Amino acid sequence: MNDKTEDRSDQSESHDCTVRSVRADAKRNIHALLQAALTVFATSGVDAPIREIAEKAGVGVGTVYRHFPQRSDLIEAVFRQEIDACADAAEDLAAKYEPVEALERWMLRYLDFIATKRGLAAALHSKDPAYETLPVCFVVELSPALKNLLETATTAGKIRADVEPDELLWAVASLCTAVDNGDTVHVQHIISLLVDGLRYRANR
Repeated sequence: MNDKTEDRSDQSESHDCTVRSVRADAKRNIHALLQAALTVFATSGVDAPIREIAEKAGVGVGTVYRHFPQRSDLIEAVFRQEIDACADAAEDLAAKYEPVEALERWMLRYLDFIATKRGLAAALHSKDPAYETLPVCFVVELSPALKNLLETATTAGKIRADVEPDELLWAVASLCTAVDNGDTVHVQHIISLLVDGLRYRANR
């Protein structure tokens, strides 16, 4: 290999390292932005200033708009991330707890997701095309996750068999309309009563 070939090889490797570094930085920025937006949305709502989110993430406002050109892009990304995390939690809880406890813990996890996302309902019903796929995400990801928990508890003879996952998702979401400033203590108690009610007529 001659010197010119070696130079090109060195330059190529340097370029690859630079690209990987940029990609890693971009991923870190996106993660930081999503976490910051999640926190800010929970306290200030989805209409919170972009500058507030940028400052909390430790980046410039320009970085926010580079990754999320529209506010709706950021809102959608946050909600999709949380929907994924909520769905994934079902499998984790099922592996750690008895069927009914896993079910109750997941419903409380879902409650936390709904109750702390101020502005979610407004976004879902705003008729903004940017959000039109979010309700589908709820059904596609959360309903099967809850269905698996219900089926496991039913098979174990711990709860009644005539409960549909969408009914429980709707029930918890409806309870959240009474949540004030993220205080879910009262609703948590109602969910515990609801799960106790599922035990009625088990094995029938």
